[in-house]
Amino acid sequence: MNILTMDNITKAYGERAVLSGVSFSLEEGEKVGVIGINGTGKSTLLKILAGVEEPDEGSVILARHCVVRFLPQNPVFYPEKTVLQAVLEDSIGEEGREYLETEAKSMLTRLGITDFSQPCSQLSGGQRKRLALVSVLLSPAEILVLDEPTNHLDSYMADWLEDTLRRRKKAVVMVTHDRYFLDSVASRILEIHQGQVYSYQAGYAGYLELKLQRQEMEEASARKRQSILREELAWVQRGARARSTKQKARLARYEEMKDIPDPVRQAQVEMASASSRLGRTTVELHHISKAYDGRVLFADFTYLFLKNDRVGFVGPNGSGKTTLMKILLGRVEPDEGRVEIGQTVRIGYYAQEIQDEEMKPERRVIDYIRDVAEYVDVGEGRVSASRMLERFLFAGEDQYGLLGKLSGGERRRLYLLKVLMGAPNVLILDEPTNDLDIATLQILEDYLDRFQGIVIVVSHDRYFLDRTVRRIFAIGPAGDIRQYEGGYTDYAARRRQETEEAGAGSGGPGAGQTGMEPSRNNGSGPAPGSEPSRAGDWRAGRKRKLKFTYQEQKEYETIEGEIAALEGKIGQLEQDTLQWASDFVKLNAITKEKEETETQLEEKMNRWMYLEELAARIENGEMV
Repeated sequence: MNILTMDNITKAYGERAVLSGVSFSLEEGEKVGVIGINGTGKSTLLKILAGVEEPDEGSVILARHCVVRFLPQNPVFYPEKTVLQAVLEDSIGEEGREYLETEAKSMLTRLGITDFSQPCSQLSGGQRKRLALVSVLLSPAEILVLDEPTNHLDSYMADWLEDTLRRRKKAVVMVTHDRYFLDSVASRILEIHQGQVYSYQAGYAGYLELKLQRQEMEEASARKRQSILREELAWVQRGARARSTKQKARLARYEEMKDIPDPVRQAQVEMASASSRLGRTTVELHHISKAYDGRVLFADFTYLFLKNDRVGFVGPNGSGKTTLMKILLGRVEPDEGRVEIGQTVRIGYYAQEIQDEEMKPERRVIDYIRDVAEYVDVGEGRVSASRMLERFLFAGEDQYGLLGKLSGGERRRLYLLKVLMGAPNVLILDEPTNDLDIATLQILEDYLDRFQGIVIVVSHDRYFLDRTVRRIFAIGPAGDIRQYEGGYTDYAARRRQETEEAGAGSGGPGAGQTGMEPSRNNGSGPAPGSEPSRAGDWRAGRKRKLKFTYQEQKEYETIEGEIAALEGKIGQLEQDTLQWASDFVKLNAITKEKEETETQLEEKMNRWMYLEELAARIENGEMV
């Protein structure tokens, strides 16, 4: 049954039209994901659908007695209200209050808010977003309209919300960048492009396939039309006189086909890899500890980042991930331990919250970027700030627009460009998927594939972690940090296995039922001489035998062969330097390849020494 219809909706801000004659309908119980490049009108569409904004033209028709609840990106609460009052005030009357209070407290606890009498004025932006999410979920509304519901949720919270919305019988319309979330919840995707809406009856994976099919069909139709036009043009140029009805019709058809526009490919962000050379010493953390107000965030953490490392940090909100990044940057001092930064290291930091004093509303877009560099060296040569802005979808007059007129997503995209314009060789991304559109995330992921340097990611986005990192550190509830090889899916599978093993061993419930991440202290940096520590199982008081992870076992079995191959390659390159001693160009290329291979060998030797030490501890039956 149709419960909502948007008919011929048009909306513009000044001279900029974001929606042009958009129409679509929503069925009862349907789950719809809305996607599109930042600034194309996703939030505007949701606000019009929810009745928060009025369209310039067109109408929104709701079924009788249909109630809509809206979750905005930045919710506002009365500061004097308590957490529980704020959640319940729009949800119920007196009838059923006791039941909904219990539900509200359960949901709030799931989302990490346990002080129900705390005033809203004391909440962070992320906590207010989670508060508003609970308020909306408690509503019996026929349509939930959710703008970025997964922002400020860790992976456990996102899993819970995913399951909650899947089981909900009422309709949901949402904007989210979380592709795993979209694929799991949405049964239909709406894509906004150049003011128009395209509908795909599928989740995210199906949308990608159907969109490709649509584009191929449009291009095939355009090619056929161009072929016919060439034939018609040749006929016209032969001087055919329009005397007969048939000839007049043919000329009319030519004019009609000539005016049909070719399909326009969606504009995409283009990122060229710009980084500076990284020397032998990179970034080293030695026995780092930090606590606030008597609560240990992490303790005795050691890790030496390798060249081209791809490392992700995960953990519950408030576990200290951002604090650890700020220690690495030198903005926060550790309570214990030290940080060593190599002389050639140039760090680019994409912060979770934009607190950039230079991003003033009255400044022009191009001046904001020129402050970093007028030109940047990339693979194809030097590229100007203006050209880089074009690649980031700030073209022509947009470059001379004011920062204060940009949408939240456009500000994040511009901020990302500023970070990359500094040509960093160590890139720290703290929650990069918040407020970046999916198209930009896809290009960023491709950029990181080619980036010549270290990438450190703090994120709750499961898809992004799977796509970009090869090692994960999980920060646990007691400040323990544990290392897992692979992306997020590998980490989650290993964690489930450990939960099952712990549950079977204790005869009690699995660790996953607590909602906390199993973790253990880990100083397993790859450098020789560092003390790898795999301190106790996070379930207090329980010990078990130390053993290799699956990835470590696999690596241990093959690493000696890899070292031998690298040594053999270096020997061959040394002989090649003698053979090509008189050819400067060839000799230079061989020398460069030899240096790179020696660096790879050094990294492998460091890793081999760590694995050998770990193997000896396992053989001795060490308990953890």
